[in-house]
Amino acid sequence: MLKALFAAVDRMDTEAFAGYLSDGCRFRFGNQAPVVGLDPIKSYIGGFFRSLQGLHHEITESWPVSDGIVCHGVVNYTRHDGSQLQVPFCNLLKIHDGKITEYLIFADNSALYLN
Repeated sequence: MLKALFAAVDRMDTEAFAGYLSDGCRFRFGNQAPVVGLDPIKSYIGGFFRSLQGLHHEITESWPVSDGIVCHGVVNYTRHDGSQLQVPFCNLLKIHDGKITEYLIFADNSALYLN
């Protein structure tokens, strides 16, 4: 699941990404306010994807936990001007009945939008 999930993200495919989420999923990126529910998450993620030319995740390790999975690695962002930013990340995914119920991203991508 993890490999396919990140492949959808790296393709910037909002619908494929949302297919891994439960209807009431709680999504939080960094220190931003949580977004709850499929439609609000799709809107949020779609806006994020449109702000980029591309991105690519390299997962270095992952660990199963009782109700999900934790993974970490590096994400490489490509801005619309072609410049790039590499950021370490750690994600916590809580899973129930094969769907992600909580998706927490611990990363600081604040330099992505600095001029």
